[in-house]
Amino acid sequence: MTPEELFGLSGKVALVTGGASGIGRMAAEALVRAGARVLIASRKGDACEAVAAELNALDAPGRAEGFAADLSTEAGVDALAAEVGKRCDAVHILLNNSGRSWGAPLGEFPYDAWDKVQRLNVTAVFHLTQRLLPLLEAAATENDPARVINLGSVMGEVPMGENVYAYAASKAAVHHLTRVLAKELAPRQITVNALAPGPFPSKMTAFATADPEMRRKVAATVPIARVGRPEDIAGCVLFLAGRGGGYVTGAVLPVSGGVNVTTGPNLFAEAQE
Repeated sequence: MTPEELFGLSGKVALVTGGASGIGRMAAEALVRAGARVLIASRKGDACEAVAAELNALDAPGRAEGFAADLSTEAGVDALAAEVGKRCDAVHILLNNSGRSWGAPLGEFPYDAWDKVQRLNVTAVFHLTQRLLPLLEAAATENDPARVINLGSVMGEVPMGENVYAYAASKAAVHHLTRVLAKELAPRQITVNALAPGPFPSKMTAFATADPEMRRKVAATVPIARVGRPEDIAGCVLFLAGRGGGYVTGAVLPVSGGVNVTTGPNLFAEAQE
């Protein structure tokens, strides 16, 4: 198969939640450039519309549409599923990207904050996938399954970061939910995979990546010695969404520059000297 056949997405419909900024924005652009019709939804509808306009100005083969959706409530999830159903008869790619974090010291972490993080990062992923199953099944074929791609995090793989208890636990849950759904949905010709990014510039990480000097310090902690770039996300999304990734399901793909294999000190280093 040609690269276009392996990774091109012409004629396909993708939904990207939280696609107005950060990793969601990077993924949405990659999908549009590959030829997909991309629906971008997040709480700030005006921001989604603005990003869609930017992507449509790229002269790429795909098109984008932006609109508002609040995935923090059951009613909001239902409303988004209904809106998507009005706009299309099938969804080939669902990218569950919306998420939030909360930082507070262990003894001060609010009870309600834990629930807010889990509700958006985990509950919404499950329920939106559930609500869109009919549209995903409508797109699925034996030779080209429908795709669900969940956004996890390297923090869901290894214990790191300070004061982000709810976020780290939520991303570990996303990784396991990905595997559970992959097993159940494989007979329906739907693959389910996850990305586990390390540090990327975004609104969520602006406190550590917006300032060039701070970004340099963050990059120094990454084995590959840099923060993530849009093409890092684009390549992984196009692989999992295209024909080339049709035989992959239940995978949690690290996109972290090696942070996922960072370990503690060599316990026997001195003895070996």
